Amino acid sequence: MDKIPMTRVGFSAAEAELKTLKVDERPAIIQAIAEARELGDLKENAEYHSAREKQGFIEGRIKELEGILSLADVIDPTSLSGSVKFGATVTVADEDTDEEKTWQIVGEYEANVEKGLLNIKSPIARALIGKEEGDSVEVRTPGGIKGYEIVEIAYV
Repeated sequence: MDKIPMTRVGFSAAEAELKTLKVDERPAIIQAIAEARELGDLKENAEYHSAREKQGFIEGRIKELEGILSLADVIDPTSLSGSVKFGATVTVADEDTDEEKTWQIVGEYEANVEKGLLNIKSPIARALIGKEEGDSVEVRTPGGIKGYEIVEIAYV
């Protein structure tokens, strides 16, 4: 399988979530299932079925995180420089409105646009990769083509 690029922060967050699921969530749901079983008839026991459903979600997420972490290729952005690449924090200006936005280009499992973490596979990130400060890029969006000028590239 291919390696999954991740920043140190993303890797640590995935490790922390995995630990929480294994140490806190899994034992709590096992206890909830045991308590629901004590209530009697399992066919019509909503607490039991809800707890089993949550257990399935937790176990699935544990397996997913273990898989991600086993394939992770942790990249330290502070050791990089130059044009836009994985880990770069890029400030761009919308060429129509001059509104500035800042994104860090990260792996798909740590991406969160609301937090400024842009998936490396996204159209915007793909357009930015390899570009320098001052370059303009065009990105095809559902609302049409958007133009951005790269204002700053940082590796922090």
